[in-house]
Amino acid sequence: MHNIPIVFVIDDDAAVRDAIRDLLLSVGHMAEAFSSAEEFLARRDPQVSGCLVLDVRLPGTSGLELQKRLLAQKDKIPIIFISGYGDVPMAVQVMKAGAVDFLQKPFREQDLLECVQAALRRDQAQREMEEQVSGVLSGYRTLTKREREIMKLVVTGQINKQIAAQVGLSEVTVKIHRAQVMHKMGTPSLADLVRAADKIEAFLS
Repeated sequence: MHNIPIVFVIDDDAAVRDAIRDLLLSVGHMAEAFSSAEEFLARRDPQVSGCLVLDVRLPGTSGLELQKRLLAQKDKIPIIFISGYGDVPMAVQVMKAGAVDFLQKPFREQDLLECVQAALRRDQAQREMEEQVSGVLSGYRTLTKREREIMKLVVTGQINKQIAAQVGLSEVTVKIHRAQVMHKMGTPSLADLVRAADKIEAFLS
């Protein structure tokens, strides 16, 4: 995974684009600038961490259309919208779709930098969560159908005897299955297993 986050800037106005990139570089961010959504998409690698400073109005694919496309591709890069013509309904629309913020041009440099910090924090948190979920899911996929059934009952707090009665197995067999579940899931305690089950449920829902 690309560890150094990049702030991507898309604006068809070269002066604005260069000014934002120079500002970001001056405070130590890595930044790349594009004049269109198409140019950005041609280079985009979802494994690269970062955020996107995106003009609403662009030639070709608009900023709003790009946001929809990225969401459809399950690319969760946090987006900060900038616009010289923004109105309230448009701001509400992009925020509902998950944008970090909507800044009206001309905006204060400090406001943009604070938004970028918030967006990069969000991206990092998302990636850490996905990494955890991915570890949990890979363990879950190794469980047999019976082990998944036992796990479901274990995380509700039932003891081996109750589970045995419910699934029609001996208590000893349930104990073996339960130990296998804990081992495959990499969860040393019941509390860890419950947390892992919660992550799987949140991911699959």
